[in-house]
Amino acid sequence: MQSSLDRRTLLRALAAAPFVTTGIGVFGSAARAQASGAGLIAPNVCMLTPETTEGPYYFDPELVRADIREDREGEPLRMRLQVVTADCTPIEGARVDVWHCDARGNYSGYARQGSDRTNDTTGETFLRGTQFTDVQGIAGFDTIYPGWYRGRTTHIHYMVYLDDREVLTSQVFFPDALSAYLFQSVVPYNDRPGDQDTTNRNDRIAQRAGDGAFAAVREQSDGYDAALVVGVNAGG
Repeated sequence: MQSSLDRRTLLRALAAAPFVTTGIGVFGSAARAQASGAGLIAPNVCMLTPETTEGPYYFDPELVRADIREDREGEPLRMRLQVVTADCTPIEGARVDVWHCDARGNYSGYARQGSDRTNDTTGETFLRGTQFTDVQGIAGFDTIYPGWYRGRTTHIHYMVYLDDREVLTSQVFFPDALSAYLFQSVVPYNDRPGDQDTTNRNDRIAQRAGDGAFAAVREQSDGYDAALVVGVNAGG
């Protein structure tokens, strides 16, 4: 594990890298190597992650589980969140809650779902779950690539708790190009009417969250791996 001084050097190097201004989740091999050498799972800059809106669809189903898919169809996604302090020190034992919509834009547990507001998922719990971070500060979830609904770009919500105290509510964002490909070419994303009306470029929440909220996404033989380093204020 690197010292705080070495970590600060890493932060300066990553902050100056071209990908920081792209916001597309694409990272070069050199940046990945630098991050990996510092014990980080992604090269997004270790800073205090900005708060974003919780949104209207959060509830805690009290399900501590890594696989949150249930019966939802979609492209497999391994979502890893690494919780660290502002100087990139991993935090073990942090509680991480995630929730997101399915391939057709529906959240579980609510009526008036989807872009057409006609689906009722009351009582369901798909694509929701809780994990606690390991010694490297990592919480991992097996899920599907999120779909879209009107007015929002593709995203996953998350909350971080330390000692039962909520310290961060924010969102993870994904590359527009990958989202467009899946939504146009892959079942079940492409079997719904209409086209995605909001992308990273015109989603106000994504713009406020900044480049550090975009996941590093890599294609795997069985789906995609997405990773994000999440900086929190551990001191309250």
